[in-house]
Amino acid sequence: QVQLVESGGGLVQAGGSLRLSCAASGRTFSRYSMGWFRQAPGKEREFVAATTCSGGRLYYADSVKGRFTISRDNDKNTVYLQMNSLKPEETAVYYCGRGRVPAKYVDEYEYWGQGTQVTVSS
Repeated sequence: QVQLVESGGGLVQAGGSLRLSCAASGRTFSRYSMGWFRQAPGKEREFVAATTCSGGRLYYADSVKGRFTISRDNDKNTVYLQMNSLKPEETAVYYCGRGRVPAKYVDEYEYWGQGTQVTVSS
């Protein structure tokens, strides 16, 4: 059973930064793509960023390009999301997921973490 554990969320003012981490259990982390999604109250889970298994290719939602950076450390079984210039409308629970491809669709991911709350105050 794969476990994903997110951390690093919190309360930040608009324009501030946070770095999220997602630690994965198991020995096969480097074989899978990883993605970050977010879900605001009353809304569907939406794609934020994804990376291929090697970290060689990165994908972003248009709304976060230039402000967010996804990265991974396969030696530490961890994927990160550096978020800069945060906006109040980006308040949501942020989830990491493991998939076979760096997809933008929720259904392409097999495993999810429990999420970490990010609150951006205006």
